[in-house]
Amino acid sequence: MLLAGDFGKAPATRCCSENGDQRKNIKEKSDINIAAVVGNQPVCESTDNGDLPSYVAVFIEKEVGNDLKSLKKLDKLIEQMTESKMQLEEQVLTVSSEIPKRIQSALKSAEESKQFLNHFLEQESHLFSSINSHLLTAQPWIEDLGAMINQIGEIERHLAYLKWISQIEELSDNIQQYLMTNNVPEAASTLASMAELDIKLQESSCTHLLGFMRATVKFWHKILKDKLTSDFEEILAQLHWPFIAPPQSQTVGISRPASAPEIYSNLETLFCQLLKLQTSDELLTETKQLPEKYSLPASPTVILPIQIMLTPLQKRFRYHFRGNRQTNVISKPEWYLAQVLMWIGNHTQFLDEKIQPILDKVGSSVNARLEFSRGLMMLVLEKLAADIPCLLYDDSLFCHLVDEVLLFERELHSVHGYPSTFANCMHILSEETCFQRWLTVERKFALQKMDSMLSSEAAWISQYKDITDVDEMKVPDCAETFMTLLLVITDRYKNLPTASRKLQFLELQKDLVDDFRIRLTQVMKEETRASLGFRYCAILNAVNYISTVLADWADNVFFLQLQQAALEVFAENNTLSKLQLGQLASMESSVFDDMINLLERLKHDMLTRQVDHVFREVKDAAKLYKKERWLSLPSQSEQAVMSLSSSACPLLLTLRDRLLQLEQQLCFSLFKIFWQMLVEKLDIYIYQEIILANHFNEGGAAQLHFDMTRNLFPLFSHYCKRPENYFKHVKEACIVLNLNTGCALLLRDVLQSTSGQPPATAALNEVGIYKLAQQDVEILLNLRTNWPNTGK
Repeated sequence: MLLAGDFGKAPATRCCSENGDQRKNIKEKSDINIAAVVGNQPVCESTDNGDLPSYVAVFIEKEVGNDLKSLKKLDKLIEQMTESKMQLEEQVLTVSSEIPKRIQSALKSAEESKQFLNHFLEQESHLFSSINSHLLTAQPWIEDLGAMINQIGEIERHLAYLKWISQIEELSDNIQQYLMTNNVPEAASTLASMAELDIKLQESSCTHLLGFMRATVKFWHKILKDKLTSDFEEILAQLHWPFIAPPQSQTVGISRPASAPEIYSNLETLFCQLLKLQTSDELLTETKQLPEKYSLPASPTVILPIQIMLTPLQKRFRYHFRGNRQTNVISKPEWYLAQVLMWIGNHTQFLDEKIQPILDKVGSSVNARLEFSRGLMMLVLEKLAADIPCLLYDDSLFCHLVDEVLLFERELHSVHGYPSTFANCMHILSEETCFQRWLTVERKFALQKMDSMLSSEAAWISQYKDITDVDEMKVPDCAETFMTLLLVITDRYKNLPTASRKLQFLELQKDLVDDFRIRLTQVMKEETRASLGFRYCAILNAVNYISTVLADWADNVFFLQLQQAALEVFAENNTLSKLQLGQLASMESSVFDDMINLLERLKHDMLTRQVDHVFREVKDAAKLYKKERWLSLPSQSEQAVMSLSSSACPLLLTLRDRLLQLEQQLCFSLFKIFWQMLVEKLDIYIYQEIILANHFNEGGAAQLHFDMTRNLFPLFSHYCKRPENYFKHVKEACIVLNLNTGCALLLRDVLQSTSGQPPATAALNEVGIYKLAQQDVEILLNLRTNWPNTGK
């Protein structure tokens, strides 16, 4: 490659090969600006610094190089560079000629914009002055027009006011004319229209107009209501309303007089006319409400005809159950509760057969029987609200009142179909002071009941002990009575109106369960020395029964709903971890889980104590059996008949007696757990303390196999089909000890040659060994003494 310093030497080396024309062309073109790059290649950075010769040298080296033949390209290269130079010169000329024109055009546009702006400013100034002048000129007109508009608006309001008054007076005149012509239905319809106008005017600020409207509605409502009420009561009197006697003894409907159709027709007419007064009656009559602390659900007023039908019954109720009457006894709430239930029952048939069709005919959604019941229920609620503060701190009277109210509510809902969404007695009992007192009394009487049931002579005896089919759980009387108590408490509070109140009762139930568990634990500790005794087993049955019942209750719809309500409360208060909330939400846990876990732990501890007790007795009885001379017993061929080892008799007798005793005293599920726990310990004990602690000849191994398979295992055959499966260590040890000599030798060789390999496991499985490990089998094989003499 040619360096910049060698550029002057290059022509001397090449002059011999160049002709004269080429040298002439090169000289003529030497002034060409080679910096204009062929093919639009950029000039290198060195040309910017004035090092043009270096760039030219590099360019010639690149295009020509050391190849003299490439000099032929010079003509073409010079042409390209000349063309490029011309293009660049044209671009420079074009740009230099266009830029001034653009600048001139921009300046011209700016000048024109400035002129337009000045023109607009002049116009704006002129318009501003014109507008101000016009406003000054028009100001008097504006003031005059404003005054006129205000006058027009005032006149329009007066006109509208007069129209309303005219409309009211027109309706009032119509009602008067209808009454003069005795057209009561039209008068009632017109009054209903007037009442609707009254409702529309409620948002108006015209107090005098509202007062006039309300006074007019009140005037005609009283006249129509008095007239229709009088006629309606007269018709009811002809029907012997109210029905004080039971339906069976009522004469109406049984012996129908000739005028009955006319009476019922008049009844329907008057009932419908009274219904038309319902809107105006609601406007004028203030519904008597109980204090807000009772949180009664919002409900419409009882329809007017039913109110009139209730009037005589309300008078009777207030006469008998208020004041100083002998029937108003605070300790006898059942008197007025039974009276209300009787009234509802006496009138149900008439309401369903005579009144309900009228309501259906006019398209009303009201249920006559429920409306009648709702009216009577308000009497009961008022009476309860007045009586409860007087007996709140007398436990016996308060408890009696609650009992009677709950019985009343049950019959009201179940027999008469009264909806729980309506106002009822449970709302009164849910008032904070009353409810807390109810909880306190409930707890007090429950604890007293628990004391009495545990101190009873029959507390630990099952009341179904003589009935085998019923007495599967072997439940002692105290446990069954306690769960009945919890069930009764559930029935008492399940109709409470709010979930928060129900949850408080649920906490009471859980506290009672925990208290009863503690009492059972205390009694159990007194019986610890006699862990196989009758009372100890009865306590264990009680714990199991309570745990089982609570687990069943956890799947009950009522308690699942309470669980959901508790989940919402816990989530709001952040009283549980996310894991616990997730378990509750996914139904993995229940509201009784804490109690069930404590009861299950107590049950397991008691069962363990019983198993340990029986196991100790079995070990004591097995001492002689452990010392049996297994090494020197005669072989099976030397005995006529195999018989049980005499030293095994105490062991088996003890085991049999305890199994029979506990089978009779424990329920089936508990006894199953007991014998399975006992078998597990017994299997390990016999395997480790008897089998692994001795050596066996052929007769000893056969005797052990006979004792186990023909005597021990059959003791448990009554409780399962294959008891040997629960003695896996003993069963497989007997198999190993009783293998014939050839099989034993072969098995030992396999185990020694394939230690821990699959073939060893296959060999063990082939002879029936699945539980024992390979090392255990090798130990058992070494306990055999009947190996042939191999000369080793």
